[in-house]
Amino acid sequence: MQQLTGQDAMFLHTEMKGLPQHIGGIAIYNPATAKGGRVRFKDILAMLRSRLHLSPIFRRKLATVPLGLGQPYWVEDPNFELEYHVRHIALPAPGDWRQLCIQAARIHAIPLDREKPLWEIYIIEGLDNVEGLPAGCFAMLLKVHHCAMDGATGAHFITLMHDRSPEVEIPEQAPAPQPTPVSYPLMLARAYMDAWRVPFKAMGMLWDALPTYRRLRHGYAEHKFEHLGEIPRTRFQGRISPHRVVDARVFDFATIRAMKQAVPGATINDAMLNIVAGGLRRYLEPLDELPDHSLVTGCPIDVRSGGEGNAGNMVGFMALALCTDIANPRERLQAIHQKSSEAKAYAQALGPRLAVEITDLIPGNILALAIHTAALTGLTESSVFMNTVVTNVPGPPWAQYFCGAEMLSNFSLGPLLPNIGLFHVIYSTVQNKRGTITLSFTACRQMLPDPERYARCLQEAHDEIAEALLTNKAKAPRRNTRAHRPQANGSTP
Repeated sequence: MQQLTGQDAMFLHTEMKGLPQHIGGIAIYNPATAKGGRVRFKDILAMLRSRLHLSPIFRRKLATVPLGLGQPYWVEDPNFELEYHVRHIALPAPGDWRQLCIQAARIHAIPLDREKPLWEIYIIEGLDNVEGLPAGCFAMLLKVHHCAMDGATGAHFITLMHDRSPEVEIPEQAPAPQPTPVSYPLMLARAYMDAWRVPFKAMGMLWDALPTYRRLRHGYAEHKFEHLGEIPRTRFQGRISPHRVVDARVFDFATIRAMKQAVPGATINDAMLNIVAGGLRRYLEPLDELPDHSLVTGCPIDVRSGGEGNAGNMVGFMALALCTDIANPRERLQAIHQKSSEAKAYAQALGPRLAVEITDLIPGNILALAIHTAALTGLTESSVFMNTVVTNVPGPPWAQYFCGAEMLSNFSLGPLLPNIGLFHVIYSTVQNKRGTITLSFTACRQMLPDPERYARCLQEAHDEIAEALLTNKAKAPRRNTRAHRPQANGSTP
């Protein structure tokens, strides 16, 4: 048995009705590169079965401590059945990009079964009318609970299911793990010992509080960072419905790179945040809902050190202003770069691992009670800490093949959080400074009933920024195929 960390368990405690806490993504493949030019469902099952031993995520499920006195444990599922987790479906007519997004949104809105290992894969056929795709392409939709992995862990997990060439490799086999009987007395004994350790952990955090306070005071005095000020309330704040919408846009990496080079010191992430800010401006302004003060985004950051591996969650958080109160694209990018530098300095002064340490300190039953009480009483909606989330997930710098089929494109799906109904993911696939960056979003359908318009706003913001920052010579040619620049919307019913 392996116990979940406090941060892993936090995603279980945050999960409520209508607010599932899994992450995932959709990849689209061309089977023309596979043996015989096709991939059969039984080939996918055989490939996955040969790789189950490469990650414990595949076979393990949750076991809870009696009375919630400790964090849950991972245990091997004695009744594991691969075909329960891997499902085969097809899009309804007309089988276009809109139908793919609708199907993805519906599936993503459904919580995972906690009595099973917390992952699912859907093989989706019927994509023949998705603009720009060769005939016969299929998609894979992956769902994994956030308590099992974060974005960095997920990138590693996905590579386990792919090869670097059309040749399907058969990894060296290992004996199947033997399920260990769940020992509730052992769980309770460990919970008792952990309870004794809590005061010492708290004392350690208090001991670190004084130097943290000094770093923060020095940072404010030296103007290394400033207070965010008033954070406005937008349509993306409030009670989250159980229905989702998803969509994505794909941009040329060379164009994004040229954008960030237009402002000294700016990063690729700054350039993408500029697109998000521009898209939000374009979406909210016609509705007369653009606040005078800047919207604020939360940005998860990986806080692993070199030897901490690729398991579970090790996520810090920083909040930064998107500068949505600035219309000029160049001035907005300059301001975002400044705010990003300030946010990084603040996170460093506060301690990037603070979120991890706090969740390890709070007992799981108390944290769960606090989160659910806040949700039931409306306390989570009473204050605004951020308006949206933007996370950056780097893809591998090599081509990927799934059962011999070449991956053509990929976009990620994120979880919504209490009082935050819009989640963005930046996913990059770059080889030798050439490639694409996908900007996808998941949203509450009641808060964003027209995702196709928001996707169009993101595209228009990209085009406006390119026009403002780049010379004609520096601009990359626009992509015309929907497979490389998706345009339509998806929603749950």
